[in-house]
Amino acid sequence: MKTQLFVSGFLPGVAAAVLTTQASLAAPLSLDNGGQDELKVKLLGEGGQGLLAQNRGQGSGGNVNPATGRYTPNPNPLLFPTKPEEVRVRESRVISLAEALEIARRNNNDLQVALLQLEGAKAALREAQAGLWPTVNLSTSVTRQQSASGQIQDQLTPDFPGRPSGDSPSTAFNSDLQLNYSLYSSGARRARIREAEEQVRSGELTVEQRSEEIRLNVTTQYYNLQQTDQAVRIATSAVTNAQRSLEDAQALERAGVGTKFDVLRSQVNLANAQQQLTNAISSQQVEQRRFATLLNLPQTVTLRATDDVKIAGLWELSLEETIILAFQNRPELQQQLIQREINEQRRRLAASQKGPQISLLANYNLLDVFNDGVPVADGYSIGVRATLNLFDGGATRAQTEQSKVNMAIAEKSFSTQRDRIRFEVEQFYAELQSNLKNVNTATTALEQAREALRLARLRFQAGVGTQTDVINSENDLTRAEGNRINAILDYNRALANLERAVTLRGRSSR
Repeated sequence: MKTQLFVSGFLPGVAAAVLTTQASLAAPLSLDNGGQDELKVKLLGEGGQGLLAQNRGQGSGGNVNPATGRYTPNPNPLLFPTKPEEVRVRESRVISLAEALEIARRNNNDLQVALLQLEGAKAALREAQAGLWPTVNLSTSVTRQQSASGQIQDQLTPDFPGRPSGDSPSTAFNSDLQLNYSLYSSGARRARIREAEEQVRSGELTVEQRSEEIRLNVTTQYYNLQQTDQAVRIATSAVTNAQRSLEDAQALERAGVGTKFDVLRSQVNLANAQQQLTNAISSQQVEQRRFATLLNLPQTVTLRATDDVKIAGLWELSLEETIILAFQNRPELQQQLIQREINEQRRRLAASQKGPQISLLANYNLLDVFNDGVPVADGYSIGVRATLNLFDGGATRAQTEQSKVNMAIAEKSFSTQRDRIRFEVEQFYAELQSNLKNVNTATTALEQAREALRLARLRFQAGVGTQTDVINSENDLTRAEGNRINAILDYNRALANLERAVTLRGRSSR
């Protein structure tokens, strides 16, 4: 009878392929379904690449631009789904590594925070630079008053002709213009500006560092997604090979030259391959959701890798050249130097508090009392003010010592970071070289495994080989395919880590 192979347990909307064979399965492999033994194998799309795109709309987790197809996170960061349909995966899209990197840089929250911090540092720099200019203040008031003491005086004093009344209300206009300019600050003003400039530079390096971290994380996760896709493809191929071996064993048994034992062995091998396929599909789904979460995509969207698994590029620099390039480019090293400079400026700012502070002061004043018969009066003042801190209980000295200690810490951190960077470069460079050799070895082994399986099947069909030889050859082929994929992806991961360790800044070794 015709038996269908089926492995359940994955998301709705999966493209299914049903493998059929002319045979009955052994009891341990059958599933009771109304008296029929069905063991169906559901396969993901072409080559086991993942779910089919269904385009059923968006949940509340984000928005999609219909013109560009770009996903953006929901503008409300505090929003969380409350209904099952808001988190149900309804759309699966293919995505390349370049597209994933673009989405990550646009949607990543850590990078957005770093950009906001950079804007804050630039605003702080403008605030410090404002100290180069004078401050001008204008105050104006109009006051109407009536004196209570004047009323009492009028009541106590006899009313003589011609004496003015103290109870009359009066209205006055007063305007005051003040100018203040720091002529000399013992280096405080310049120290504030230099510190703010270094903070801006530190913010720029932080943005660069976050961008590099995003590139590494997205690239690594994309390779992980490719690995699970290929694991599904290899497991699918293993099921197909096991099914073919089962058909051969059953055909030989019907012809009287095979044994029931060979059929049972083939059925067990097929069941094992089906279990491996189920596990591979489960791992694929986990990596798809992890990747969508990393890109901060809407709750209802999952992704599939579309790039082919191949060598991402070659590293043409020597180890020594790579180490020097990393020392020159890594933002972490420059950040330690910047932190040292920031503390140096803070030391100068603290030391300036012991020096004289000289300021230019100017004032212009207008005063007019309405209905008093006197015209508007004005006046002015101009002068220079000098202040000197004679004693502050040792606060300035303590602040200076704190800055010196922080400078020493930055120097030690620079040394530690430099050694760590060299180790990272050496580690990933060695991994890159070894994985490249593994790729060549695994490619040769894969070709040999394919030829060995072909010969094993021919020998078995001719009656001079055993079913065990075929099963072993199938297992060897599955391992060889997996080893080659793993070697390529391990090489690509090592290359991505090496590029992160060097920080190419727009230059590429590929």
